[in-house]
Amino acid sequence: MIKKLITLFKIGRKLALSDAINIISKIYEIPILIKIFFSLLALFGKKNINQNISEEERLCRSIESMGITFIKLGQFLATRPDIIGEKLSDQLQTLQDKVPAFPKDIALSEIKKSVGDENYEEFINISEPIAAASIAQVHKAQIKEEGVLKEVAIKILRPNIKKIFNDEIEALMLFAYMIESLVKKTKRLKLVEVVFLLKEITNHEMDLRFEAAAANEFYENTINDVGFKIPKIYWKLTSDNVLTLDWINGISIREVEKIKLLGVNIKSLAKDIIQHFLRHAVRDGYFHADMHQGNLLLDNSGQLIFIDFGIMGRIDKINRRFLAEILYGFIKRDYKKVAEVHIAASLVPQNVNAEELAQALRSIGEPIFGQSVKNISGGKLLKQLFDITEKFNMQTQPQLLLLQKTMVVVEGVARKLDPDANIWEISQPVLEKWLKESKDPISEIGSILKDTSEVLKKLPELPQVMDKANQALTYLASGQIPQSSNTYSSLNEKKTELKSFKNQSIVGLLFLVILSIIVF
Repeated sequence: MIKKLITLFKIGRKLALSDAINIISKIYEIPILIKIFFSLLALFGKKNINQNISEEERLCRSIESMGITFIKLGQFLATRPDIIGEKLSDQLQTLQDKVPAFPKDIALSEIKKSVGDENYEEFINISEPIAAASIAQVHKAQIKEEGVLKEVAIKILRPNIKKIFNDEIEALMLFAYMIESLVKKTKRLKLVEVVFLLKEITNHEMDLRFEAAAANEFYENTINDVGFKIPKIYWKLTSDNVLTLDWINGISIREVEKIKLLGVNIKSLAKDIIQHFLRHAVRDGYFHADMHQGNLLLDNSGQLIFIDFGIMGRIDKINRRFLAEILYGFIKRDYKKVAEVHIAASLVPQNVNAEELAQALRSIGEPIFGQSVKNISGGKLLKQLFDITEKFNMQTQPQLLLLQKTMVVVEGVARKLDPDANIWEISQPVLEKWLKESKDPISEIGSILKDTSEVLKKLPELPQVMDKANQALTYLASGQIPQSSNTYSSLNEKKTELKSFKNQSIVGLLFLVILSIIVF
């Protein structure tokens, strides 16, 4: 407990001496007790604030300066406008995950320790750090494969990063519990659950074996896709702390002028990005769920290359068909068909009136089609769809929520390339092709479920890390922990532990505040 309190004091003082509390209080009402607490922590400290930049930039710089835990917390909260409000969520969207690199000699030691002495000898000319983030950094190297020299990227976790993060997140969980206990109106925000979710998701991200498995599966799914490429994974040079994959020489798609010099048609590129995303979602049921500009590159031949596979989305066969049917139904403005698919697939109760549901769906679709092309968004349509079908008791589909969030990002990326991109015209051929090639889900649902159960019986038991990683992605999509999950039980155990520490914590924190006033 003392260790948690000391850690909490350190990160609390960092936050108090930053500009974050001041900026957040202008957007979101902060309880007076919390303001007083941070004011006491900031006594006799020196604030380093640059008033010549925007509030948005000041907030992000403050968070970035506080290290991994706050960077990850900020990124996570950016996806939860329901907790922090739309304005603050928008400000946190620009949060960058860039920190100074750690020394090369430490990196080399970590690689050797992780892959073993024999495998380590396969690396040639390991470079200085090329890029660095809060969790890991990347080095360039070479290996020989079948006598051919190949360039590879080595992603290495920061030394002790798991311990640092988990120590800080445990302290923040204690602080969240204290806020919920002292300020009753914050209970609705489920602060402890939010911090616990962050812990689950980030610990999954810090196991590079899962990212390697994701990249490998994505590679196999798309190996025949024209104009699309995924780096190859080198498994024997990969561990939980080290990931080795093909080095990619490419141009970020944000560098539009450089792309034009390659002779690439920008409008076609915007179209390809959307169609690749939809193809992966409805054809493969497996898609890249972090498709911001930094993760999309173009090589010299004009091929689109995806990198960073820490967050992937998965959709089962029934929901893929459901997704394709509803999007295609909206494109054709056939709201009755969309309503019937909802009912037939048991996404809403069987007693729901199809005509009433179709009318509700029309209330979403028609205003969208009445807008200019620039304002039409498939991602926003799905969000409205989920909101309105909730009134008809539609069950939450976490995998579709993650897809909807990704679709918004994908459309944003495409529109930066081509502001006039017509989402519906681009989507139609992909959806039509898949619907024609696949079986009718309504008559085949029983067959699909049977096939799935048979396949699962034949599979060997999956490693625990993969199971936890899939759980983490589900939680990221839905923003909540299902009551039936093991993680929910762990959360309740954590709450019980925090409750027993409550009174000791308050006394201990007061002691630390008084001590800080005397010392500082």
